[in-house]
Amino acid sequence: MDRNTRKAARCLNCNSPQLWRKERNETMDPLYSLPASGLDDNLQGENFSSAFNSSENKTMVILSHLSTVHTVIIPIIYLLVCMIGLSGNALVIYVVLRYAKMKTVTNIYILNLAIADVLFMLGLPFIATQNAISYWPFGTFLCRLVMTVDGINQFTSIFCLTVMSMDRYLAIVHPIKSTKWRRPRIARLISAAVWAFSLLMSLPVIIFADIQDLNTCNISWPEPVNIWSAVFIIYTSVLGFFGPLLVICLCYLLIVIKVKSSGVRVGSTRRRRSERKVTRMVVIIVVVFVFCWLPFFTANIVNLVFILPEEAASASVYFFVVILSYANSCANPILYGFLSDNFKQSFQKVLCLRKGYGVEDGDPTDHRLEKSSRLQEAMLSSQNTEFNGHMQTSKV
Repeated sequence: MDRNTRKAARCLNCNSPQLWRKERNETMDPLYSLPASGLDDNLQGENFSSAFNSSENKTMVILSHLSTVHTVIIPIIYLLVCMIGLSGNALVIYVVLRYAKMKTVTNIYILNLAIADVLFMLGLPFIATQNAISYWPFGTFLCRLVMTVDGINQFTSIFCLTVMSMDRYLAIVHPIKSTKWRRPRIARLISAAVWAFSLLMSLPVIIFADIQDLNTCNISWPEPVNIWSAVFIIYTSVLGFFGPLLVICLCYLLIVIKVKSSGVRVGSTRRRRSERKVTRMVVIIVVVFVFCWLPFFTANIVNLVFILPEEAASASVYFFVVILSYANSCANPILYGFLSDNFKQSFQKVLCLRKGYGVEDGDPTDHRLEKSSRLQEAMLSSQNTEFNGHMQTSKV
């Protein structure tokens, strides 16, 4: 399969050094050669024609299997991910916007994370279609739009997780000093900046995404193609994954140091429990994100340094890491339901499973008044403690 037809990959790796050299629809040499030992066995005791036919049959079986995976199984997986991710993230968006109590600082970042995933999910059927029919039938505009949304999804996700981790750091290490920064309005401004920066980071995709010679949607790099491709992979890996991940790890390292040094002097039990729950949820979301994305970026970096063998195993591994990165977009709503009582109760109320106790209807101003009173309580209690938890905005 030519690199220009490999739209099974995330658009941010569409033009990475190729794993496969041949297009399966072209009349060229077999995509994957058979082991020499297998051919030698056939040559012993049989004429050359018989051995050649046997070898050719084995090759055709491999090609047929890969064709089925590429045109049937992978599109089906994409559509399943799309349905789960679209419904789950749409539910998250609805409950955060619907219930006043859900409009906390952390949940505003979660809202933007869900919006990014929904936008990407809307483009996934187009990607599945290209995999199924092996060409892009939707025109240049949709090609550029789908790939741009894919890029923005990746950057917005990691940047939202980064600001969520920084928010956890401020809430636990600097609970009083950070009160003026940890407000819903500030969180909205930060979220807008995240979207703007993600769009800026995706400019190479916006500029170079196009329909190529084989009618596939991909990134058309100028010459020298290999240099542009390699620079782009390094650029997205550093700024879109490893750099933000370093900031995230630093935030939680400082949190651990602060908690250990503070011991039991961390304010009231209720606030301490609330902070612990929120921090645990954010940590688990980050860990799942790294689990889903690290293999993808590792494969890209390895593919830059080493020439990967043209084998079915290489193609299968690459398809797997791509699907794993897609799956992250539908994992978060499931995590919220398990890790957050408020999200769980909101989901149950919307889905009419049972009455969602603890989830309040009402105007957002009621929520702000409640938050203000809790802030006053926190300020008063801080006079009697050296270290305090944070106000209600930490609850999710």
